[in-house]
Amino acid sequence: MPRKINFSSFSRELNVHKNQLSYNEMIPPVVYDEAGRELPHKPAALVISGNDIYRLLQPYLSVRFLDQFRAVTPLAIYLAAFQIFILRQPVMDSGIITGGLISVIIGLMLFMEGLKVGLMPFGEALGTSLPAKAGLATVLIVVFLLGIGVTFAEPAIGALQTAGSLVDVARAPYLYTLLTAWAGTLVLVVGIGVGLAAALGTIRFIYGWSLKPLIYLSLTPVLGLSCYMALDPELAKVLGLAFDCGAVTTGPVTVPLVLSLGIGIAHAAGKGSDSLSGFGIVTLASLFPIIAVMLLALYVSAQVSPAEIIEAAAIASAGTTGLAWFERTPGLEIIGGIRAIVPLVIFLLLVMVLLLREKVPNPGIIGFGILLCILGMIVFNLGLSYGLSKLGEQSGGLVPAAFTSIEAVDSSPLYVMSVGLFISLGFAWILGFGATLAEPALNALGMTVENLTNGSFRKSTLMYAVSLGVGFGISLGVAKIIFNIPIAWLVVPGYLLAIALTWFSNEEFVNIAWDSAGVTTGPVTVPLVLAMGLGFGNALGAIEGFGILSMASIGPIVAVLTTGLYIRWKLSRRDLQAAQQNLQSTKPEGI
Repeated sequence: MPRKINFSSFSRELNVHKNQLSYNEMIPPVVYDEAGRELPHKPAALVISGNDIYRLLQPYLSVRFLDQFRAVTPLAIYLAAFQIFILRQPVMDSGIITGGLISVIIGLMLFMEGLKVGLMPFGEALGTSLPAKAGLATVLIVVFLLGIGVTFAEPAIGALQTAGSLVDVARAPYLYTLLTAWAGTLVLVVGIGVGLAAALGTIRFIYGWSLKPLIYLSLTPVLGLSCYMALDPELAKVLGLAFDCGAVTTGPVTVPLVLSLGIGIAHAAGKGSDSLSGFGIVTLASLFPIIAVMLLALYVSAQVSPAEIIEAAAIASAGTTGLAWFERTPGLEIIGGIRAIVPLVIFLLLVMVLLLREKVPNPGIIGFGILLCILGMIVFNLGLSYGLSKLGEQSGGLVPAAFTSIEAVDSSPLYVMSVGLFISLGFAWILGFGATLAEPALNALGMTVENLTNGSFRKSTLMYAVSLGVGFGISLGVAKIIFNIPIAWLVVPGYLLAIALTWFSNEEFVNIAWDSAGVTTGPVTVPLVLAMGLGFGNALGAIEGFGILSMASIGPIVAVLTTGLYIRWKLSRRDLQAAQQNLQSTKPEGI
């Protein structure tokens, strides 16, 4: 039984054994010069040992390191274990791949920290200040240019250039030239698509437009151009790249920067009270780049013929002996990292200083964050070249040995056709399901959705729906490569099904479902799946290995919309039963 005491007694007991220390004993003694003047105190330089530095940084770095370690390591272990135990093949260049994966982890750790400390404050400051100091036209121009800049800064965008070296120019000339000679223009038009999506998303934030009509209007040219290009045997080979470009854009740079800017503008304009107003811009940023790449392919086809592309590629390959240092690794990765971040920073700085006439808040901290972004991007690019892409290409190139004969595996096929196909498709399903379920962005989205829907759409339900959709989507993409299915036969029916489900779904579920596809394409998943698909295609002699990412984007949309309709039906059925029970309980006796 606790004993009650007065508060005054409690306070007195607290001070009984308290030791008091005079402030005069804590400061250094006063020193005077020969004239009796007091000399200013000069503190000695702070001496910190290596152990002290480790103890100060270890708790902080371990959390940041483990975040990326948990995203990369399970995928690498799964691929290596599958290759060793199921395919019975050793991992080639395991030391180089391990070093590359470590570089990916460290690079992402530095980049993500620099993004939070350096680039994100720019987006928030611009989103708050732009509407107050500039007209709507100026705001939209800034948002458009920012969309282009963040696309170049997206870590996974470098995987597209890496993929170009795996395409056979003789079999897919337009696809090859888009990924090599037109690679810079390709990234630019993808950025233009993101910029237009960001500008339209900002207008939608301000005026509170519904997402459904924008989806219908965006998908009309997507499906129309897809059907038109599918009729041309050469242009049809570009469709997989076009749809995959839509998945590459929604990464850790584009989404937070553009979204924070758009929501900041909406709040500044007094239109950001809707809790779901932040959803939708990721969807537009995925669809608009698809249209842009298709239009670029049509333009390229009007400029050069396949024969001219093949001839130019032969000449270029004959003269590749004396590449400059910045065209070879590691110079290529260093220049790429600088070129991705510095122009974006210069643009943000010019807008802040010249247009808004404001000082950069906390310039030292932001400068340090930008330095981390550049360093992280360089290290990540090196890891991408030596780790993720190499591992994905190797795994994808060996999986077909489960059901068919390939040169890389002497004893192939390792299993009978039916078992081998099941293993291959199961390998892709587990890769997609596991990688998505471990995605930190999906966990954050699930918590947000559960709060916004008052618990009717639980976080676990969303996470499993998205992961199942990605798993089946990647399996379907692999089946497209195995059976040489034209990509238009998959994406057109897939998007038509998504449109039908969108028509019958509530606005909130539409916002959630179409944006859920964006969280599945992180900086680790994209290059890994891209390289795996291209390696898979090369091993089977397929023309191209693109399209897996696009199916991984459609899958979660259909899965979440279907889940939303089921939840709505379940809630309406529960409400109907409750109403019937209330009606029964209120009936007078004897009736």
